[in-house]
Amino acid sequence: MKREKIVLAYSGGLDTSVILKWLQEERGYDVVAMVADLGQGSHELDGVKEKARQTGAVEVYVEDVRREFVTDYLFPLIKVGAVYEGKYLLGTSVARPLIAKRMVEIARRTGAKTVAHGATGKGNDQVRFELGIKALAPDLHIVAPWREWDLRSRSDAEKYAQQYGIPLSGEKIYSIDANLWHKSYEGGVLENPDREPEQEMFQFTNSPKEAPEEDEIIEIEYYRGIPVKVNGNMLEPEVLVEELNHLGAKHGIGRVDLIENRLVGMKSRGVYETPGGTLLYIAHRELEHLCMDRETLHYKEQVALKYGELIYNGQWFTTLRRAMDAFVDVTQQNITGSIQLRLYRGNVEIAGRKSPYSLYHPDLATFEEDDLYDHKDAEGFVNLLGLPIKIQSMLEALLKEESTDGKTLGRTL
Repeated sequence: MKREKIVLAYSGGLDTSVILKWLQEERGYDVVAMVADLGQGSHELDGVKEKARQTGAVEVYVEDVRREFVTDYLFPLIKVGAVYEGKYLLGTSVARPLIAKRMVEIARRTGAKTVAHGATGKGNDQVRFELGIKALAPDLHIVAPWREWDLRSRSDAEKYAQQYGIPLSGEKIYSIDANLWHKSYEGGVLENPDREPEQEMFQFTNSPKEAPEEDEIIEIEYYRGIPVKVNGNMLEPEVLVEELNHLGAKHGIGRVDLIENRLVGMKSRGVYETPGGTLLYIAHRELEHLCMDRETLHYKEQVALKYGELIYNGQWFTTLRRAMDAFVDVTQQNITGSIQLRLYRGNVEIAGRKSPYSLYHPDLATFEEDDLYDHKDAEGFVNLLGLPIKIQSMLEALLKEESTDGKTLGRTL
């Protein structure tokens, strides 16, 4: 009897390797392993295809999605300026919808009617994967082994791996997620919020203490909100992010230590390295300050807050997110220009701004004499703006006076 196929989001790590074997041995599936190359690096991808086959996969797909990741997921994130809880630049959150999308595509290609992922029942990723799959292919069945099997810990998974001869990569203190945008760390000593991260943990960025003693000025150029050049060089999208990662990491930029509120209801601690993303966010925001009117800028801040929550919660494939993107695209029509950043030991300062769409007018902003602004015009503006405040104050004074006199204020409203 022909076995049913299942597509597994596979990374080559302990969890997904054990899941691959479990799906094969305990559930009787022919496992199709799908590996998404999101720019996590050759050290994580080398040998992954062979390992999947050795573990039992009948087919293995290593999908290079770096360009799509940057243009269709990271660029919208940059344009809206979404940040979760003031710190997290959503590196893991924004990658999961793309992995789900590619899983669905591989399922259609191979005829599989079931997909599986390695997210635990405690985390956010189970939601992100499954909402993406439900949005794109509601007919597919989803298997989440960490919610179904008897394994309850990493040590249980290691014993299962040893039972079936699955090679282990050695001691792993932290749970790490990496892609072109960031690297994240959870677990280990980080589970104690009173302990600072060990410097040996960081794999992406220099410590600010070990960064170069000399500062460095770089320039990022944007066209309609999308970064296109670094230091005057036009770069392909994924190369641009890699170049800024290199520059930011060298100067110890982009480290974040966050106690965050997970979607599933608990607080967790994550440490993130997002060097290039930090530079792109800061420069883009500064260009908006130069080129965007006040009302649009302030409203867009509210949109960015909600957008960040949507991405964190796995709601990428929603009407609301697409509608927000449509709004943001309109706001970015004049966000063209360049920003210079000074990088120095974990710090980023603005070193210059220019745009053909700048709303900053030196003749208006000057403290010297000018012909464009009549100071007398401000009197009427201040009087009208302050009228509600003045009336409220007058009423409070009248109420206080009548209360002191023991009178009751009667009015026809």
